[in-house]
Amino acid sequence: MASFLFSAITSSHVILIILLLCSSFLTNSLAAKHGYSSTHRHHHRPHNSSPFPNPKLHQAYIALQAWKKVIYSDPNNFTTNWVGPSVCNYRGIYCAPPPYDHKIQVVSGIDLNNADIAGFLPDELGLLSDLALIHLNSNRFCGIVPQTLSNLTLLYELDLSNNRFVGPFPNVVLSLPMLNYLDIRFNEFEGPLPPELFNKKLDAIFVNNNRFTSMIPQNFGSNNSASVLVIANNKFGGCLPPSVANLANSIEELLLINTSISGCLPPEVGYLYKLRVLDVSLNKLVGPIPYSVAGLAHLELLNLEHNMMSGIVPEGVCLLPNLSNFTFSYNFFCEEEGICNNLTSKGIAYDDRWNCFPEKPFQRSNKVCEPVLEHPVECFEQHCSNGGSEGFAAAPMLSPSIAPAY
Repeated sequence: MASFLFSAITSSHVILIILLLCSSFLTNSLAAKHGYSSTHRHHHRPHNSSPFPNPKLHQAYIALQAWKKVIYSDPNNFTTNWVGPSVCNYRGIYCAPPPYDHKIQVVSGIDLNNADIAGFLPDELGLLSDLALIHLNSNRFCGIVPQTLSNLTLLYELDLSNNRFVGPFPNVVLSLPMLNYLDIRFNEFEGPLPPELFNKKLDAIFVNNNRFTSMIPQNFGSNNSASVLVIANNKFGGCLPPSVANLANSIEELLLINTSISGCLPPEVGYLYKLRVLDVSLNKLVGPIPYSVAGLAHLELLNLEHNMMSGIVPEGVCLLPNLSNFTFSYNFFCEEEGICNNLTSKGIAYDDRWNCFPEKPFQRSNKVCEPVLEHPVECFEQHCSNGGSEGFAAAPMLSPSIAPAY
């Protein structure tokens, strides 16, 4: 499986990213936005009696103390040293100069990954307006994502994955102008994905393993900058929109596992020339493999298993120069063209079981295969309208997940 599924961000990595972000965000327009003139920056009181070096760190203290009060379980004592005014020394809190004033320190990053903390996110987090990174992976935070996060206009990475957040999609993330990385997988979010999500210029979108429903938005590919897009293990339904072609110049990993999508795999998938991983397994796709897939020269992993696809496995796909794993079991394919009959000779890991290949073992019976082969699906005559799959002819009557294994 793709490497991103097992990625881990270390504390040193967080610090490095924060410093790089602060450097890259240093522009006059941001300075003007925050209302800091050069004169303002240099008039610090030399004998300030406050324990805080600047008002920003005072605000950070207020926010972090409010957060600590709604942390109900901290079995690893992660926040034990969240005491006193030295917020930059708090565990998991990182400070750096902001892009509009290199002479002061502000809270620029929060990294509580794998802390196993239980609690919720208070509104006071909106006071941390200089945050570039929030990493809360693998905790037990619950409740809804506060709307006050809209104040975090410099936020670049937001990782809320593997927690217990609930409610509809957190629309507050749509208002964050600098956001580049969004990870909300493995939570309890529900309802539709807003189309606006796919209009944002995000490099990575992870919304998998939630309770999202409704259709995949028709502007699914409008974000033409994403390199990784994972919406797996939700209950969307409908077709994969042809707008996926708009991702051609950026997308490298596209995972749509177990999303209840139906209809044919659109030929526009073959336009995604940078694609390395394509996984549409455990769905209700019908029809043949588009010949355009044979143009994906960078493709390494192709997983079509547990669908209702049929027709020929085209040799062009099996000849892809970087293909190392090709799984198309539990479908209704009837012929493996050319070298597809002997993928072992190319060093390709494959699984072709439970199809309709007459000369191979572990295939479906003639009784199951014949009705499908007698009524092939003609994808070019069908259209995906309103996100649905109505009109696709002669879909097999058996769900691939419960079809008999004989």
